[in-house]
Amino acid sequence: MIKYMGAKKNAEGTTLYVFLINGLRKEVRESALKQHPGCYEALTPAAKAQISANRAWMSKI
Repeated sequence: MIKYMGAKKNAEGTTLYVFLINGLRKEVRESALKQHPGCYEALTPAAKAQISANRAWMSKI
């Protein structure tokens, strides 16, 4: 079971997405979401939109 709990910023300014995975708290970086099966699908539509906007902005650099 994967449940999205929210997002937070660490000291370096990186966004971490917080999940409960089988009862354990897990903080996942945006770049590592693909390495954790089911986590991206558990995100809210607003979080997915933010990730999409971040990727679009990075592609312009």
